[in-house]
Amino acid sequence: MTQLKDIIRELEALAPTVYQEYYDNAGLILGDPDTEVKGVLFTLDSTEAVVDEAIQRGCNVIIAHHPIIFKGLKKLTGRTYIERTVIKAIKHDIAIYACHTNLDNVVNGINWMIARRLGLQNIRVLAPKRQQLMKLTFFVPVDDTQKVLDAIFKAGAGKIGDYSRCSFRVTGTGAFRPGVNANPTIGERGEDEEVQENRVEVMLPVFLEKPVLQALRQAHPYEEVSYYINSLENENQEIGSGAVGDLPEPLTTAEFLIMLKKNMHTPVIKHSPPIHDTIRRVAVCGGVGSFLLPDALRSRADVFVTADYKYHEFFDAENRILICDIGHYESEVYTKEVLCQYLSEKFGNFALCLSEVNTNPVRYFI
Repeated sequence: MTQLKDIIRELEALAPTVYQEYYDNAGLILGDPDTEVKGVLFTLDSTEAVVDEAIQRGCNVIIAHHPIIFKGLKKLTGRTYIERTVIKAIKHDIAIYACHTNLDNVVNGINWMIARRLGLQNIRVLAPKRQQLMKLTFFVPVDDTQKVLDAIFKAGAGKIGDYSRCSFRVTGTGAFRPGVNANPTIGERGEDEEVQENRVEVMLPVFLEKPVLQALRQAHPYEEVSYYINSLENENQEIGSGAVGDLPEPLTTAEFLIMLKKNMHTPVIKHSPPIHDTIRRVAVCGGVGSFLLPDALRSRADVFVTADYKYHEFFDAENRILICDIGHYESEVYTKEVLCQYLSEKFGNFALCLSEVNTNPVRYFI
């Protein structure tokens, strides 16, 4: 039996909620984590029509990109579409979970999806975030070093980009005197002791501090573990906003726009005046992305693909970059495919369904 909390655990391994922006409301919106999962429906938005679809298809879990509850609800009277959607989901025991800006901010999230649909290579985070990494330093007897390292690596420490089990160690002499109430692994109470120890340093993401320290204490032979943790200012190259990559071969601006329209299935592209003869480097951001224009320029991108650009913001291109607005829905609708594919590799004992409801509130007259 798969419970909702099992799905949440896997989703938060892909996109930890700690990586959501301060204003967001990602995570479990409605539902009991202990609920048995009968079927999952993936959608961009949770709406009344999507809840109806979940009921019709026998799904009791909806996984959306956008949180249906973004701000606090003070009443549930059915006055707004948000209230009506929540009421209907509660009445039919349907849980709603949202992967929003936390999915925006991770490798293999939304921006990677756009980059891959455009065929980009050498994809990397456009604007890496700071203060998302920590350094753990601890001291351990030489003979016990590998056992402790194996434990904290299993808990998620020691990853740097595409490298894992990364550490630095140096051997020295540890000195201590166990107290009268101590239960020392090495040495005797009240007597000075010296041990050949390794000083070990590893990096870990902030959100894994608790499980890594727990693994350290459980695997370490000492009654009292000597360690300290430092917050780092380093940019985390796997966490941040947007993505940037290169086309396999340069395209003319016209060729690029045709490819962009086709691959993202958008009926219209709003863009700034073309300035380059060819397009090679492409920066992308699903949803609202104008705040990343300085980063796109610093990356030397020829074009910036995003959504929800305002009239005056197009002037900010200043003949340095081509800005392409493909629409909010169009830039993020394939999120449901990303999440469905990810969970299909983890679970196979219940239905995983892509919503067929078009939740786009915007229409185009062409």
